[in-house]
Amino acid sequence: MKREFKNLLKFEEYEYLNSEITGDYDKAHAVKCVNGVFVGTEENGVASWLGIPYAKPPVGERRFKAPEYVDKSDRVFEAKYYGKCAIESDGYPDNVQKLHAEDCLYLNIWVNEDDKTAKKPVMVWIHGGAYVAGSGSQASYSGANLVQKQSDILLVTINYRLNMYGFMDFSSVPGGENFKTAPCNGLLDQAMALRWVHENIAGFGGDPDNVTIWGESAGGASVTMLPLISGSQQYFKKVIAQSGAPSQTRSAEEAIACTNDVMEYLGCKTVSDLMKKDAKTLVEAAGAVLTLRMFPERDERILPLEPHEAYANGAAKDISFLQGCNKDEMNYFVASMGVEDFKAWAADRKTKKYAGLPSEEKALVESFCKEGTVEDWEPDSRLFGQSWFIAPCVRMSENQTKAGGKSYTYYYRVEASAPILKAAHGEELPIVFCHPEMTDIDVTFCKTMRKMWVQFAKTGNPSLTAEQSPTGKAIDWPLYDL
Repeated sequence: MKREFKNLLKFEEYEYLNSEITGDYDKAHAVKCVNGVFVGTEENGVASWLGIPYAKPPVGERRFKAPEYVDKSDRVFEAKYYGKCAIESDGYPDNVQKLHAEDCLYLNIWVNEDDKTAKKPVMVWIHGGAYVAGSGSQASYSGANLVQKQSDILLVTINYRLNMYGFMDFSSVPGGENFKTAPCNGLLDQAMALRWVHENIAGFGGDPDNVTIWGESAGGASVTMLPLISGSQQYFKKVIAQSGAPSQTRSAEEAIACTNDVMEYLGCKTVSDLMKKDAKTLVEAAGAVLTLRMFPERDERILPLEPHEAYANGAAKDISFLQGCNKDEMNYFVASMGVEDFKAWAADRKTKKYAGLPSEEKALVESFCKEGTVEDWEPDSRLFGQSWFIAPCVRMSENQTKAGGKSYTYYYRVEASAPILKAAHGEELPIVFCHPEMTDIDVTFCKTMRKMWVQFAKTGNPSLTAEQSPTGKAIDWPLYDL
């Protein structure tokens, strides 16, 4: 979904890509990695390395298949420009890199050069966008402001495959047996990026043994799913999940229904037919028939059939969580879709999802929708906000706590002044990424919230001492209590 940034953020768009360097280069910002030497740049005390590939390009025969790790190399490359972004159904207007392609598996790194802290804690940001939009090259996700203010951390942002490239089930399509990971390829991309970070981040001053994965919306859901993927927990110790939970997935039946709709729209019968389609055609098809229906699949091969149950059984009890949701989550979708389009979408969704509920559950839904609403769109906004974001977050915290794990949980209630939004989905993002020009929330509150996020990444506890707190008073954030 689109969020307007152009009147708030100053940024330059470009269509440049990094090149190999064959002559002299800036040795001070050159870092040797497994797949080459990458030469970054510096501005205002912040060094950045942009557009570093962490996997082989998922193109040609690799389309719709699991990511493959990069090859070893001693070649020298620029790391001045963001890599190509994943192909989007509905792009965000603040993408700095305007080139989009299937070859999109790149990451970016920011570090404060003036801070000489050794082995800095690493925060890896996984963007949202309903699994169909977004990138690590959005101006609003630049790490420059954050590491300037919070100088003793290192920030990484990544791209991963979106749309049907990252989340499509081909099991019902002739030829689909060769693409068994396709329903979760986007998550496997993220896990591959974390492997690259683990093996290479020390060269940039980061601590590979103190990594926090961090995301919002689809990114928030992703970071709650990554701990459930076999072998992934070796790459991180902590999770910050904003407005995301593993219930933001779909069953095999739901995924296959989406695939059938796309195949019918395209007039394709086999995977071979799909492979002949160009990238733009495929994404236009997904955008036409899969609005807010694109999710990773609970397929039992990569994700468990019952992710919440896996948490309750202790699947991630050794991982510390900071997680939460916003009071008016769905208001963002009302504002971005427009009231009438949102009402039509909600009516269609309710027809498909709520019509089959038992009568006593329908009565509960109707009762919930009537509470405290004024505008005619508010009942549906409250309903979907509760079912998509708020209730799953609470369930995550409960299950993690029952299993003996740690969860620091928040409920964001600070209201924006813009019409409709209030405490909507994503309203906290300018705060934690340090973009004061994008929010009218109290400055001290913003500094405090941002410091708690960073403190959690550093120590696993977001509480602040009086010396650390912008208010001058200690802030104790207790663990979630059943």
